[in-house]
Amino acid sequence: MHTFFIAPTGFGVGLTSISLGLVRALERAGLKVGFFKPIAQPHPGDEGPERSTELIARTHGLTPPKPLALAHVERMLGDGQLDDLLEEIISLYQQAAVDKDVVIVEGMVPTRHASYAARVNSHLAKSLDAEVVLVSAPEEESLSELSDRVEIQAQSFGGPKDPKVIGLILNKVRNVEFADQLRAHSALLRGEDFRLLGCIPWNDELNAARTRDVADLLNARVLNAGEYEQRRVQQIVLCARAVPNTVPLLKPGVLVVTPGDRDDIILAASLATMNGMPLAGLLLCSDFPPDPRIMELCKGALQAGLPVLTVATGSYDTANNLQRMNKEIPVDDRERAEKVTDFVAGHLDHDWLRARCGTPRELRLSPPAFRYQLVKRAQLANKRIVLPEGSEPRTVQAAAICQARGIARCVLLAKPEDVMAVAQAQGIELPPGLEILDPDLIRGRYIEPMVALRKGKGLNAPMAEQQLEDSVVLGTMMLALDEVDGLVSGAIHTTASTIRPALQLIKTAPGYNLVSSVFFMLLPDQVVVYGDCAVNPDPSAAELAEIALQSATSAAAFGIPPRVAMISYSTGDSGSGEEVEKVREATRLAREQQPQLLIDGPLQYDAAAIESVARQKAPNSPVAGRTTVFVFPDLNTGNTTYKAVQRSAQVVSVGPMLQGLRKPVNDLSRGALVDDIVYTIALTAIQAAAKP
Repeated sequence: MHTFFIAPTGFGVGLTSISLGLVRALERAGLKVGFFKPIAQPHPGDEGPERSTELIARTHGLTPPKPLALAHVERMLGDGQLDDLLEEIISLYQQAAVDKDVVIVEGMVPTRHASYAARVNSHLAKSLDAEVVLVSAPEEESLSELSDRVEIQAQSFGGPKDPKVIGLILNKVRNVEFADQLRAHSALLRGEDFRLLGCIPWNDELNAARTRDVADLLNARVLNAGEYEQRRVQQIVLCARAVPNTVPLLKPGVLVVTPGDRDDIILAASLATMNGMPLAGLLLCSDFPPDPRIMELCKGALQAGLPVLTVATGSYDTANNLQRMNKEIPVDDRERAEKVTDFVAGHLDHDWLRARCGTPRELRLSPPAFRYQLVKRAQLANKRIVLPEGSEPRTVQAAAICQARGIARCVLLAKPEDVMAVAQAQGIELPPGLEILDPDLIRGRYIEPMVALRKGKGLNAPMAEQQLEDSVVLGTMMLALDEVDGLVSGAIHTTASTIRPALQLIKTAPGYNLVSSVFFMLLPDQVVVYGDCAVNPDPSAAELAEIALQSATSAAAFGIPPRVAMISYSTGDSGSGEEVEKVREATRLAREQQPQLLIDGPLQYDAAAIESVARQKAPNSPVAGRTTVFVFPDLNTGNTTYKAVQRSAQVVSVGPMLQGLRKPVNDLSRGALVDDIVYTIALTAIQAAAKP
């Protein structure tokens, strides 16, 4: 088992961000990762749990041991009980290391009150037999100064010749050439044993606090909360100029700071909001309460979500307080933590880290690894995906993300002016190359091909034209004619509205008689497949066997080794009944068709999922206790189980992904989040790449 000890070379290097990203990078490499922050170092104003540990727990689903309180540590150090302290820390470390391939240990940060941090870090790294990764952030210092600082820290752990001191991660790098310059300057980095493991560029967006966080940190009085939980402060503008010169500054994410008696600025900000500009908020200073008559005029903006805060300090002091605000990620800001995590992970040397750790004991596709692979494989596929709900806000944002990141070449079916209006209102930047097709301008060219496809069903031209008024039907025709590679719909349409045109125009793939679905369930330690939870209400034994084979194929296509359990209320020969017999027969049929497939049934869910239960109930089963593909006997069972697991265990589910169609069509939940749509588009692109 491997241990990486990450140690800062100074204050403010962003150690927590590096911890988040390093855990994600190692998980993406297929490793089971633990995290341990031995000693808590709360920031002024921190009252809840230790920040790094809590952020790791919430972002990665881990349960790290609780760090030791700083006062307790200082008392033991003051009493000369260093060895006892290290024993206590090692005991906690063992809890973090259970069943893990690698553990990230976050060291102490040197401060005015913790000048002993470097000495404690050295003892910790040696006691844990850890490999040391230094973390530094180039501030306003020369290459020579930074190089010396890194070398001094390396010396404190035994020096650069010590094989346990393995490398450096640079964080918050504003100059893209800095890493190469440091390599050329530093003798330490020119050697073979100490390497640069990552260079994390500065990104303003990652420091964008929620408006609510600003209110909390300034102890501001909230006059109108609006959307202050969701809006983020990308830029702060102190308005002292006249309104005409202020208007160009009113952009998405701007926090407008102005004295409370500047009625003109308050009105301008409110008008901008009512015109769809998502400002971060309005911060009124100088202890001037806004005129109630002005606030009445601004009611439309307040109802549209504009946050309005007020503080007693003047403009100068307010600006200084904003500048000195704690930039750390709040423990409840999951969105920002995820962005920081993925950004840092994307700039680390995955291959080297994986090679350093060696092969994991059991390679399991973790949720971060699954999402990472989805995006990477979709980018390689480079497929064109049509989105019939082209002006739906979540769909527009997801399409913009996919287009910008190269996940897919998206086609929005909507009037361009409607998409532009949504983008402006939501503050979405539409990337170059994002296609927007007006259905009214293209519908006519699909009438004749649709009549030809449905000639056996008596469809005529007027009927086809009427059906093509439905954008899902129009998008399905584009797919049928190979103009696009896949289709994603369902944010505002029912499952039936998405599947029916596909069955009529696309039809099932060769060798398949039905369409089914799977969900990818992102459990804390691994990703498993549930099928069918969305399409077939009461499949026969033959249909259930086909669903099992389709689901196994889907699992394998996405890097999940298929071990299929046919779920029932009985395990093995312990029970009988019509439903159990159906599952037993389906298992037999599936084995006949694919003898090499690891499949067993009937199995109860606990016997399929839990090794200790499997040893008692199904000791000779090839899949019990290790199941990766769960096939449910009917839609009632499958849909209920997936929603129960999703909601009760706070498990992310990706899907439903339809299987069995000749070309990929996928349905969305009407409550889908933007990320759900992005991952479904990625799934669809990968499916398209796998089609012959």
